[in-house]
Amino acid sequence: MTFRKKGSKNPPLLSLEFILQNHADFVACVGMFFVLGLMFEGTAEVSIVFITLQHGVTFPAAEAEAEAERATAPKFLYHYGAKDLATVFFYTLVAIIIHATIQEYVLDRINRRMQFPKQRQGKFYESGQFSVFFLVSCIWGTFILVSENCLSDLTALWKAHTHNMMTFQMKFFYISQLAYWFHAFPELLFQRSRPQELSQQAVYVGLHLFHIAGAYLLYLNHLGLLLLMMHYFVEFLSHSCDLFYFSDEKFQKEFSLWAIVFILGRLVTLIVSLITAGFQLAGGQNGSSDDSAEDVNVLAAKIAVLSSSCSIQAYVTWNLFNVQLQRWMEEDAPLQAPSVKKKRIKGRFCRKGMENGVATSN
Repeated sequence: MTFRKKGSKNPPLLSLEFILQNHADFVACVGMFFVLGLMFEGTAEVSIVFITLQHGVTFPAAEAEAEAERATAPKFLYHYGAKDLATVFFYTLVAIIIHATIQEYVLDRINRRMQFPKQRQGKFYESGQFSVFFLVSCIWGTFILVSENCLSDLTALWKAHTHNMMTFQMKFFYISQLAYWFHAFPELLFQRSRPQELSQQAVYVGLHLFHIAGAYLLYLNHLGLLLLMMHYFVEFLSHSCDLFYFSDEKFQKEFSLWAIVFILGRLVTLIVSLITAGFQLAGGQNGSSDDSAEDVNVLAAKIAVLSSSCSIQAYVTWNLFNVQLQRWMEEDAPLQAPSVKKKRIKGRFCRKGMENGVATSN
């Protein structure tokens, strides 16, 4: 993404330049309407749909007592529904505001201090934004995995929650993830992405949305969360190495080290996907055909999870090779230019020497 730099002159009111420069302020005003709606009785019900999580279900008393005895699940759980679109929309506005805040108060100040070349500023801002997002998501997702005993009990990865429900923290995590990746589409316009980069960035964002929404709608919450954490950790290392590389090119070795971690992360992700989807999602472990496991224990879900996991791993690996090849070409370009220049100078001296020799002989 290229950086949207504010000019010294104020653009005309309501012009495209004016909207691009002040888009975060407009979005904040829209978000405030929903927050202020909570203060009035007539609009509170509508505002709650946008701000709070919807489709919550309280267990019956008998089931709640049984669950309390086992101490394995809360009494109030959530499922997905149409009202989630309103919640995703509101938190998309929040993501745009946070994006602009990090841009103005953190990344802009670092850029002014480091004075990066203009051709590197766009990549620096992109890596800076993604580094913050991936780091926060990894910490948040790891906390959810630990609190729901997914790491100690690996069977939770392929088993749907009771009655295909989600806990509050699990649903809020997925809503936030969907909101962040949806906000990336208008940011392509706000940041004035180059036409040659637009399609690649749109595919990158679309793949994340497709897989996060698939795990959310199929109730593969724990499996999707674990795969997402492994993917985010590798991506965090990637963008962190880019930030170090922009500050000093001597950190090129760290990029090679990250490439090894990247490949290992792709292999682990594929192995986890194959084990859970190939041996568990088909329903062979229990042989039951009840409605509670219908969403995950079907052949279509198994094929979809395997194919999508393989496709995204192939795509990001191909991008790695392209990035590495491009950097090698950039490093070789300055080395080849002096050699070509020396050859030209040497050729000129040879021609001048021959001309001088012919002149003296005459």
